Amino acid sequence: MALKEFTFNVLKNDKFARCGIIKTHRGNIHTPAFMPVGTQATVKACTVDDIKKTGSEIILSNTYHLMIRPGVERISSVGGLHQFMNCDLPILTDSGGFQVMSLSKLNKIDKEKGAIFNSHVDGKKFYLSPEESIRIQLGLNSDILMIMDECPKKTNNYDLIEKSMNLSLYWAKRSKKAFGKNPHKALFGIIQGGLFSDLRQQSLEGLMKIGFDGYALGGLAVGESQKEMFEVLDNIKSSLPHDKPHYLMGVGTPSDILGSVKRGIDMFDCVLPTRSGRTGLAFTWKGRVNIKNNKYQNDDTPLDPKCKNLNLNKYSKNYLNHLFNTNEILGSMLLTLHNINFYQELMSAIRINIKNGTFDEFHDKFINKL
Repeated sequence: MALKEFTFNVLKNDKFARCGIIKTHRGNIHTPAFMPVGTQATVKACTVDDIKKTGSEIILSNTYHLMIRPGVERISSVGGLHQFMNCDLPILTDSGGFQVMSLSKLNKIDKEKGAIFNSHVDGKKFYLSPEESIRIQLGLNSDILMIMDECPKKTNNYDLIEKSMNLSLYWAKRSKKAFGKNPHKALFGIIQGGLFSDLRQQSLEGLMKIGFDGYALGGLAVGESQKEMFEVLDNIKSSLPHDKPHYLMGVGTPSDILGSVKRGIDMFDCVLPTRSGRTGLAFTWKGRVNIKNNKYQNDDTPLDPKCKNLNLNKYSKNYLNHLFNTNEILGSMLLTLHNINFYQELMSAIRINIKNGTFDEFHDKFINKL
C-alpha cells in the first residue's frame, strides 16, 4: 500500500476552537490532541499498549535526551524509534532547544555552531546545530520533526527576546534546508518572541515565508502566568494559518488546554499527567485528588466514577492510598495510566463539543474546575 503524505484538515470550527484530522502514514490524529510524553523512548510507568488503550494517537519523544542516551546511532541501527520502543503510533520529536536551556549544566549559544552544552548526565560536551538536530530526528525516524530554536528563559528584556527570536528564525531556515524533501514526514516551525506580541507576529510571519507543515508556539510554560499565556495566544490567534496545525508546546493543565483550544490550538504535550501520577496526584472530572491524603484510607469508592475506560475503577481510593504510602510501584503505574486516560477523555469531550457547537458552554463549565 502506498504511503500517505502528511495532511491536515479542519473539520469544524466553533469560533476559534476547531477540530480536525492530521493524516500520517502511521495513522490519523484527531485534533485537538494531547500527546503523552515519552521523553526517553518510554512514557514513564506505561506500556505502549496501555497508552493506545487510552485513545492516544501520537506520542512525543525528545532529541536532547535521546542524543545523550542511548545515542541516535543505536536507535537508527534498528530502524528508528518505532522499532526501538515497539510503537506503531506516530511520534513527534522535539528539537532539544528547550532542554538545552533548562537542563544542561553549561551551555553557550553560537549563531553558526548552534548550542554548545555539557550533558546534565555526565558533563560530556555536545554541539547541537540546526542541521545536527534535524539529522538526529531523521535518524530517529520520527514522523513530525521540530526545527531547532533557542528557547530563552522568561524575561522582560525586549532586546534579549528580539535577538533570540531572530536567531531562531535564522536557525529555522537552516532546519528547513537540512530537512530537505521528506513527503511522509512533517517539519514544524516554532514561533518565539516571549510575551511581546509584535515579536511573536514577526516570528510567525518569518516562519510562514519559509513555509512549514505546522506552527508551534514555544517559549511558554517557562514561568509565565496562565493569563499571560492566554494573552500571547489572543494576540496571535487571528494570524495563525487556518490550514496548518497549531501546537502549544509543553502545556499543560486541563484548564490550560481548555483555554488554549478556545484560542485555536490543536496540539498539546505535557509531562504533568505522568509526573503527577507518579507522585500521587490524580486528575478527575470533579477536580484533583491527592491520593496520599489520610482521608482516603477508608474510602472504598473509585477514583473517578465517570472514568469509562480500562477498568481503572476497580481500584479503590483506599487501595491506591495504601500503594502510595508503602511506595509500591503499582500505585505510580495505575495513577499515571488514569491521568493519561483522563486527558484523552477530556480531549474527546472537547472534540465532541466543538462538533456540536457547544464548546463555549463546556469551557465555561470546567475551566475553573479542572
